[in-house]
Amino acid sequence: MDGATTTLDLAVIRGDGIGPELVDSALAVLDAVAQVDGFSVAVHDEPGGAAVYRELGEPVREGALDRLRAADAVIKGPVGLPDVRRPDGTEGGLLGGVLRVGLDTYANVRPVRLLPGVDGPTRHGAGEIDYVIVRENTEGLYLSRGNGVATPHAASDQMLITRFGTERVVRHAFELARSRSGAPSDGVRRVTCVDKSNVLRSFALFRAVFDEVAAEFPDVAADHLYADAAAHALVAHPERFDVLVMENFLGDILSDLGAGTVGGLGMCGSGNIGADAAYFEPIHGSAPGIAGQDLANPLSQLLSVVMLLDHVGRPGSARRVGAAVTAALADGAVRIGPTGSPAGGTRAVTAAVVERIAG
Repeated sequence: MDGATTTLDLAVIRGDGIGPELVDSALAVLDAVAQVDGFSVAVHDEPGGAAVYRELGEPVREGALDRLRAADAVIKGPVGLPDVRRPDGTEGGLLGGVLRVGLDTYANVRPVRLLPGVDGPTRHGAGEIDYVIVRENTEGLYLSRGNGVATPHAASDQMLITRFGTERVVRHAFELARSRSGAPSDGVRRVTCVDKSNVLRSFALFRAVFDEVAAEFPDVAADHLYADAAAHALVAHPERFDVLVMENFLGDILSDLGAGTVGGLGMCGSGNIGADAAYFEPIHGSAPGIAGQDLANPLSQLLSVVMLLDHVGRPGSARRVGAAVTAALADGAVRIGPTGSPAGGTRAVTAAVVERIAG
């Protein structure tokens, strides 16, 4: 048994659209691994998303942040519905700004890995794409959310990058690299700083702070790429990457690009990590058009469970769930169609993964 408590206190935000289906899948897999590894899961529902916004005019209930912070970890399904809007026209059910800033989960960690049995659109095979994007989560361009200035003829949003925010997310990236096996092409533990420091002073500060922190980790290689060059390299030569760290907006774009090389958004989980709170979620939206039809791919949510278990001190359970997902893909029990939906449906994928955990 891993060195963790016998009960995992888990807060759950089921979300909108396909969110409840994906969360049900994740809880079934958590129950299965808990039975095998001898711990229990206490689930506490925390409503959040578009349905709550319709009711209250805010996407979470009063006191939600305190309740989420008190849990060992949080699992969150996709939220938001396109027809639920704030008066300014933006979506009313989204939680990104609310949770990331409110819980100070400053590191958005997004693994990008091509698994066996998944046909990516590039020439690369399983194991040749295996890197992590660490996206600064609380500042950058997205800190301007709701604070921009606009007239009918012009609009302006500001990007804020601070030394404090950059230091802590860069340090998280280097510590993560120390725990990994290095880039697939050469086995080198490496952190790549992605920026546009040739154009913007804010990115020049990000790079300068990156170099200062890198000096604290002489055992981890450090290099730099401009964001446009990184976009090209993540498609043409993804095998050279291990960990990449970048500003919020760039991380949002490049992590979705990376997902496109490993089978789509449905193949990528994520963790939002802070000093005293963390939550785990897929990187895609709520897909209301397929909600309730057993068409959603739950693997993004299940891979988020892997990250959650590792975060709460159960690396053995995390490896068990990750191995079950990999095995189900490798032996063909789980197949993802060209539209992103799994053959047999959401529940069939869940059953296949549970079977391999129990067996």
